[in-house]
Amino acid sequence: MTRNVLFLCTGNSARSVLAEASLRAWGGDRFAAFSAGSQPTGTVNPLAIAQLQSEGFASDGLRSKSWDEFTAADAPRLHLVVTVCDAAAAETCPVVFGDFVRTHWGQPDPAAVAGDDAAKRAAFARAHRIIKARLRALLALPPTVWDDRQSLQSALDAIGVMAADDGDTP
Repeated sequence: MTRNVLFLCTGNSARSVLAEASLRAWGGDRFAAFSAGSQPTGTVNPLAIAQLQSEGFASDGLRSKSWDEFTAADAPRLHLVVTVCDAAAAETCPVVFGDFVRTHWGQPDPAAVAGDDAAKRAAFARAHRIIKARLRALLALPPTVWDDRQSLQSALDAIGVMAADDGDTP
């Protein structure tokens, strides 16, 4: 069974897009990945695209879009919604309702980093490392965990506090 995963943040221009592209690359037939925002910027941050391309991830078709697209009658049925906003920075995380599992994998917004281009690129690289570490943990979950919603919730919430590691592949 393919599980539909939506990565959700406010602007849908950086973190959620990095997560969508990475899970698309690694999820195989187990996961279909999407991203959206509660207040989409309308454009994907060019540094997010550059980060993906520098690591060989496809960026075709990525776009900043509203969560509303996933509430329509013809939208894919979601199994998991992952918010990636940074509550610690007082970002407002979208509130979502539906018959799916929700978890929070917050981290600082690399698009909010001030400084020179090198500092901004470093912020996007760090954000992507954290996302990839969390996605590797998601992919490592045994398929049977999806049969027990409470166990799944606990496992997903634990993933949400993971930091980056040095690995680059699932």
